[in-house]
Amino acid sequence: MRVHETLIASLRRYEPLAPLHQPHNLNAMAALARQHPELPQVACFDTAFHHSQSPLAAGFALPQRFAQAGIRRYGFHGLSYEYLAGVMPGVLGEVADRRVVVAHLGNGASLCALQGGRSVATTMGFTPLDGLMMGTRCGALDPGVVLYLQQQMGLSVAQVATLLNEQSGLLGVSGISPDMHTLLRSDHPSAREAITLFVYRVVRELGSMAAALGGVDALIFTAGIGEHAAEVREAILEQSAWLGLAIDREANCCHGPRLTTPQSPASAWVIATDEEQVIAHHTWRLVH
Repeated sequence: MRVHETLIASLRRYEPLAPLHQPHNLNAMAALARQHPELPQVACFDTAFHHSQSPLAAGFALPQRFAQAGIRRYGFHGLSYEYLAGVMPGVLGEVADRRVVVAHLGNGASLCALQGGRSVATTMGFTPLDGLMMGTRCGALDPGVVLYLQQQMGLSVAQVATLLNEQSGLLGVSGISPDMHTLLRSDHPSAREAITLFVYRVVRELGSMAAALGGVDALIFTAGIGEHAAEVREAILEQSAWLGLAIDREANCCHGPRLTTPQSPASAWVIATDEEQVIAHHTWRLVH
């Protein structure tokens, strides 16, 4: 969408849903609009790709009035998944139209189940806090923990928000860093604990994506961890062998692009994502 004052004001309402991103993005838009009002700006929405999901996949088990108020699973990393859906046919061939799971593993992390190149299910939900363990975000959490933190431990809403968004995940578990490469180089036991938990959570959610698709024909790793952390990929593939993923360790150490043996019933790949290219494409199309 073309950016204008009304759109910026409207998007301000959603800052609580993505506090690590939304305020900063909108502040930059507003500042640029003040300095260069003649310059066209375009907003590309990270949730748009997931609108192909069914109401069943997007719903929460809450009273209907909350769904009518917009509380549902939106999903994120859509620009990354849109890029991958576009380049998959050139890498996977006809498999790209089958059951594919993309693992966007970076400081923010999520999985997306694709059928025919369209989003069927994803791990992030109403906000980017849901799903996988991330650099500083906790991922999926029993909502009772939030109630306990407030009611029994005396944390305020703001303190809980900071804890879950900025002090948890790899940083919180390790007590060292939110950066996977730093943790992989560390010999501290808590670093290994954080890595092991990250892998475990990915493997569990990969099983849920397989269930949503009725199986998996291909798994794609992308983003910072997915593209560069061979040790993490190896652990995920080894623990997901039941899906028919037979790892080629030499290929994995060389970062692929194919990570599985030719005889593997399902294939795994490394494909670099390019969200900026998707943004540029949509911006050019809309402006011109």
